[in-house]
Amino acid sequence: MRRSPAQVRYADLYKVCVEYFDEPRQSASSHAVFKTPWPGDPRVNIQNAKGKAKPYQVRQVLLALERLQEKGRTDGKDTTEKLQ
Repeated sequence: MRRSPAQVRYADLYKVCVEYFDEPRQSASSHAVFKTPWPGDPRVNIQNAKGKAKPYQVRQVLLALERLQEKGRTDGKDTTEKLQ
């Protein structure tokens, strides 16, 4: 995901978000908004753009996962493997 944010499939990014942030609090036709355990940014809002995730949204998810990892809230899940 870090190496090629423009090549990430929306379905793959969605699965990662569900695993770490649970089901989306909002799931419109093209957007899914995931709740984070902190207020404010980085937001976890992803959009399906013809099967691909938007690169800036991939980067936002990566920032949120890093923040989770810093706070030790990944419940033993290895985020580094999935982010490659």
